[in-house]
Amino acid sequence: MLVLAHVSDLHFDGGRRNVKRAGRVMKYLNGLPGRVDAVLVTGDIADRGRPDEYQQARAILDTDIPVLCLPGNHDDRSEYRTHFLNEEGSGPINRAHMIGDAIVAMCDSSAPGHPGGLLADETIAWLRAVLEDAPPAAPILIAAHHPPQKLFTPIVDRILLDDTDPLEDIIRGDSRIVGMFCGHAHTSAVTTFAGVPLVVAPSVSSVLGPEWEGDGRSHDPVVDYDAPPAIAFHVIDDDHRLTTHFRSIAKTNSAHGFRRSAQPTLPT
Repeated sequence: MLVLAHVSDLHFDGGRRNVKRAGRVMKYLNGLPGRVDAVLVTGDIADRGRPDEYQQARAILDTDIPVLCLPGNHDDRSEYRTHFLNEEGSGPINRAHMIGDAIVAMCDSSAPGHPGGLLADETIAWLRAVLEDAPPAAPILIAAHHPPQKLFTPIVDRILLDDTDPLEDIIRGDSRIVGMFCGHAHTSAVTTFAGVPLVVAPSVSSVLGPEWEGDGRSHDPVVDYDAPPAIAFHVIDDDHRLTTHFRSIAKTNSAHGFRRSAQPTLPT
């Protein structure tokens, strides 16, 4: 069994609020009595792509758990490389990781200068090579910031992943692909894409409401800054089946602080 904690849209902005919210999430994950094999961070790590924002992120995401990251539309590739990864380079920031017996392909869907997403030809070629080199029996998970499927949210549906046909062809052509994970929407959402589960993690920083929470006359979203930060847990079992749990991290939550009733009442 593989357990992945999925964190997204932290939006470090140089201030204290999002640092405290992300710190609450990492304190919870670091204190869990059970095993978490990796933490996936699906983009918008920084809010404006500034060096100080990535310095905040490096400090908060410092943990003994493997952390797998990719950039989002609020991230700046150059600053992300320099101040978050401590490396040089250009082009999409794609990474493949082997966690247990699974391959996690972290795809850079950011399109510099545009809020919407795109998997560049270079990224599509990279992803095909990752699948070609992967062990024949390895479960494969694909992650990107931008969802490739409509989610019925006022803003996000206008800035989704564009030109999804190459990605759909890849997923439909490889039965080892268990599912796809995204962020960007600031809401928990589950649907399908190319015949596999598509799971969108909630945002650590805020919540964007779906279209039916609005007044129906404008495209302005309902934004909730008071909801507690939330994350997703993905479980891949021995049959390569994906199960996802969503978890809100309230201020009082402690990984060791769950209390069980001495005489639980069971349903009859």
